[in-house]
Amino acid sequence: MPRYLVFDTETPNARNDRMCQIGWCLLEGGRMLGCGGRLVDPECGFDGFNMRLHGITPELTAQEPNFAWLWRAELEPLFTGSVLVAHNAVFDMCVLAKCLAAYGIAWRPRAAYIDTVRAARRAFPELPNHRLDTLARALGLELDHHNAASDALACAGILLECERRGVDLSRLVRGYDLCARRSCAL
Repeated sequence: MPRYLVFDTETPNARNDRMCQIGWCLLEGGRMLGCGGRLVDPECGFDGFNMRLHGITPELTAQEPNFAWLWRAELEPLFTGSVLVAHNAVFDMCVLAKCLAAYGIAWRPRAAYIDTVRAARRAFPELPNHRLDTLARALGLELDHHNAASDALACAGILLECERRGVDLSRLVRGYDLCARRSCAL
């Protein structure tokens, strides 16, 4: 049975090449093994739109570690050996790929991932849409939307519920080319 790392990122600006917050939940055997979240110093400017969306400002991240430090100290062991999972996953996979590139971190050329939007469409065809907030409301999951830790936790709950409802997650696994920044074959 695979290990899943459900993650979510918040970005400081429209370039989406850095993150200012990351949240994650580690799942294995249908159980949550742990969750966490961190502010990240993106070492770049913030756009007003992004700050209004998630409430994260340069002042909040100024004393936080940058992505390179956080990757080595905490994230790489979580990401390595896991199928990555995110809601609208191509966005978060692209942010991850751009952050790795920006800091010159060679991790791997491809990563396996699942998009919970695709899983939720199979499990909940009756819903009017499959946005994270809609699914969280329908499943009674707490959500502080655009807080990466909360978004990751809700996404993990959605993944577990999709699996409980019989969605074969192994059929939803795709590859993501971290160098070309696009979905690919595994």
